[in-house]
Formats: sequence, structure tokens, C-alpha cells
Amino acid sequence: MDVLLRRLDVEGWRSHSGVGRLLGLLQGWQEKSWLGRWLPHFAVLLVGLVLVLAPLMPSGMIGMLLAAGGGFWLLWTLAGEREGRWSGVHLLVLLYWGIALLATVLSPVPRAAMVGLSKLTLYLLFFALAERVTRNERWRSRLLTVYLLTALMVSVEGVRQWIFGAEPLATWTDPESALANVTRVYSFLGNPNLLAGYLVPSVPLSGAAIAVWRGWLPKLLAMVMLGMNTASLVLTFSRGGWLGLVAATIAGVGLLGVWFWPRLPRWGVLTVGGLAIALCIGAIVSVPPLRERAASIFVARGDSSNNFRINVWTAVQQMIWARPWLGIGPGNVAFNQIYPLYQVNVRFTALSAYSIFLEILVEVGVMGFSVFLWLLAVLADRAWRCLQELRAMANPQGFWLMGAVAAMVGMLTHGLVDTIWFRPEVATLWWLMVAIVASFATARDSQA
Repeated sequence: MDVLLRRLDVEGWRSHSGVGRLLGLLQGWQEKSWLGRWLPHFAVLLVGLVLVLAPLMPSGMIGMLLAAGGGFWLLWTLAGEREGRWSGVHLLVLLYWGIALLATVLSPVPRAAMVGLSKLTLYLLFFALAERVTRNERWRSRLLTVYLLTALMVSVEGVRQWIFGAEPLATWTDPESALANVTRVYSFLGNPNLLAGYLVPSVPLSGAAIAVWRGWLPKLLAMVMLGMNTASLVLTFSRGGWLGLVAATIAGVGLLGVWFWPRLPRWGVLTVGGLAIALCIGAIVSVPPLRERAASIFVARGDSSNNFRINVWTAVQQMIWARPWLGIGPGNVAFNQIYPLYQVNVRFTALSAYSIFLEILVEVGVMGFSVFLWLLAVLADRAWRCLQELRAMANPQGFWLMGAVAAMVGMLTHGLVDTIWFRPEVATLWWLMVAIVASFATARDSQA
């Protein structure tokens, strides 16, 4: 049984399915029309605009760009998808959307769930468009460069806030703790936890850029990006962001070990990994505010933020048991209508489950959560097989693949204790990472 969907016969489905035969329906128009010939370039422009504007503009404007991107993907698919390829990743993304649709129809608050389904649909259309675009190595590198340059601008503003001070826009730290007066930077995003989630992918991708970009000046720029992005992430004082940073670092070093294993001695790989982890731990231990903030992770209900999250998780567990199979429907609007019926502390409401895994279970139940885990397994398998082939060819694109995988590991780790994924600034980056991994083709896929 091909659980990892390695031998998925999409071409056979196309030739026998009425829907499949629609793909490429407008191929003649694309070849003859000026607009048709420029469709790929417009698609790249739209993806790039989303990456540039996501941390700077209101969510409504980003939604409009995502909708435009979805329309371009549909037009591009009808015009020339026969030239492309679909994989098991696409099938599972479509299956996840189908379960979310069913959860919306059967939701106790269907109108609220419809709002969440519309947002999810926009993100999945963004994935589809980004995957088509990033199949091209040049476009993949340029779009990642766009994100890294934008992240550098965001990080510079974060470091500036640390140096000159920034007015907190909300109570992000326990007022009774020793860190009550410590500045938590938030840059243009307005929330330090959201900023941390936005910057987690930038750290491993900056490291990948050092290896991919040619010339000393680009490599020096990549090193500056790595330092600034890491510094700004640390200065958010987001404990979930720190966990994501450590996890991404460990994953990145481990993948580099796999890449260089035939050429480096075992002790060399282990030494590099140990030094990276020691550097993270040393920075936390040597700086008192960082040390106190990190220590608060282990005090359970002794910290007000911890106590709030534990109360939310307790209520969310009851919500899951009440509707285990298909959940309450997607989106925070549906969550906000159902959560008050289960909340532990009536004085404080919650905007989400504060754990991406619990959030998925609440929204689409065990069925949707199983598909999500299946998708992660298929992505991991695809990344591993592609990495082996890229390493054999000494293709530097392998570093982008490793950076994307390490970014996903970091975002998943951060997601254990937060649900910033549901903000477009971070959700678009998650689906961009999924698209990048899916865009890499194994030798078999290339021949399909």
C-alpha cells in the first residue's frame, strides 16, 4: 500500500476524468494571447507582492491579493496545466479542504465557519499558485530573496525598537514578573509573538542563502540577514518563537550533516551541531532578561501567560470531545462563538486554541487532523528523496530545500504553544514552505 503516495497516477486520472480533461482547456488561448504568454510572470508578481505586503498591510488587502492569485492560478491551470505535474501533496491539500468544507456544512455555527473556510481556501489557492511558480529554480530563488529582504526590513525595525524603546500595544508580559518593563519588539506586525512567528522561517532560509548566493557581497548580505533576523526574533521575548528557533536550528544543522556527511568526519558534524545549540543556550543563560523569560516556561501556572494557556487547553479538550470527528468548523470566528460555552475562566476569553494541533482538532476533528499529519509525512518523504538526488548532483538548490524543511520544523514547534498561523503574515509563509517542498521533483516526477 502506497501510504506516502509515491506512485500516484495523476496522469491516468486526467485522461479518464471529465474534470481532468478540462485542464489545459485554454492552452491555445495562452499560446496566441499576449496576456496568456505573460500569465506566469503575473503569477510571480502576485506571489511576490503577498510576501512584501503581508507584514505591512491590513489583512483585508492581503486577502484581496490572495483572491487575485487564486484567480490567476485557475486561469493558468486551464491554460496550461497539462505541462505541469500534480503530486500526492496536492491530493492531500485538496482532501483537507474537502473535510473542512464538510465540517463547515455540519458546523453548529455554519455562517461563522464559512468565514473560516473562505480564508482557508485563499491560503490553499496561494499554495497552489506558489507551487506552480517555484517549480522554476530562478523564480524560486528570487521569491525567497524577496521574503528575506522584507524580513530584513522588518528585523531592522525590531532592533530599532529595542534600542530606542517601543510602547507596548497590549499586556504581553506578566505585570508582576521581573520582566514587566522589558521591551518586547513587534516591528510592523503589532505583536511580538506574531513577529517571532514571521521571523522563524527567515533564520534557516538566511543560512541557506549564504550557501546558495554567489559572490562575497551577496553572501555578506545573507550573513547580515541571519544575524539581524535572529537578534530581532530573540528580542521579541516570545518563548514559543525561541522554541521554534532552537528546533529550526537543530533541524537545519542535522540536514547539513546529511548533506556533507560523505565529505566531513562524524565529529565535525556533531561539533557544529553542538556549537549551534551551545550558542543558543549560552545567549539565554548569559543575559538576565532572557534567562528569566526562558525560566518562566517551566513554572507551569506560576506565570500568568502559562496559566491562561493551560485554562484554554483544558477548555479546548472538552470542545474536541464534544465534536471529535469533524469539529466545529474552520476559523477563529467559529471558535469565538463556541469557546465561551466551555471556557474555564469566565473573565478572560480566547481568540484561538493557542496550539495549532489542538486548533486543527477543534476545527476539523480527527478526520482533518489525520489528513494534516498524513500531509506532513508525505512532505517529509518527498523532501528526503529530493534531497538525496540534489546531493548526488551537488545542486545548490538543495540548500533552499533544507532551509524550507527547517523552517517548517521551527513553525510546527512554535505552533505547539500558539496559533499565529491563522494570521496572513504567518499563514502565507507556512503554505509557501509547503509549496517549495512540493515544487521539488524527484526523477520519477520529472518524467511523469
